[in-house]
Amino acid sequence: MSPKMMEAALRHLRKDEGLRAVISRHPKPDDIGARDDTYIALTRAIIYQQLSGKAAATIYGRYSALFKAGKPDCKEFSKKKPEALRAAGLSSQKLAYLTDLSEKFREGFIKPEKFPTMSDEEVREHLVAVKGIGVWTADMFLMFTLGRPDVLPTLDLGIKKGFQKLFNLRSMPEHDKMEKLAKPWAPYRTVASWYLWRLADEGNSNRP
Repeated sequence: MSPKMMEAALRHLRKDEGLRAVISRHPKPDDIGARDDTYIALTRAIIYQQLSGKAAATIYGRYSALFKAGKPDCKEFSKKKPEALRAAGLSSQKLAYLTDLSEKFREGFIKPEKFPTMSDEEVREHLVAVKGIGVWTADMFLMFTLGRPDVLPTLDLGIKKGFQKLFNLRSMPEHDKMEKLAKPWAPYRTVASWYLWRLADEGNSNRP
């Protein structure tokens, strides 16, 4: 996300009294749209699923060290022996997911060069065709790899907790409720979500 767009987003979101207070307590987001290329980003997302940050980072570090310059590559992946990949700490399930991801890249099923012309929903539909990638992972990719400005990841626990705290709700809200509450934040719901994570962190919640 460009500095100009970020400033526009913050001006817009400060119109919300609750968000304005959260924004005042935290710095500007510096990681939206700032991650690695498509294959590496999705590889990392798969490895990090259902693991603590420390454990996932250890496994990802061992895994990436198996590749030239420490950067996973779909063509190089096909030459690796399963035993070496498992030795890095990958479960059989995640190995199957990474195999499917790599095959879809090599076969040209996933075409990153087309993402700039695709809508958010089209990108989601494209990515969830890969084993192990669901809507949550697709949303994280849209936000942090592609830098899409208006993503609201309503499946995320931290986002739900952020909504609950911001609006003083008695319980964590469902999808439709969050969509309604966040409507005034469009077209910058990605940045609003980043601050919801910060708010959840203040309550001892953890951002994914």
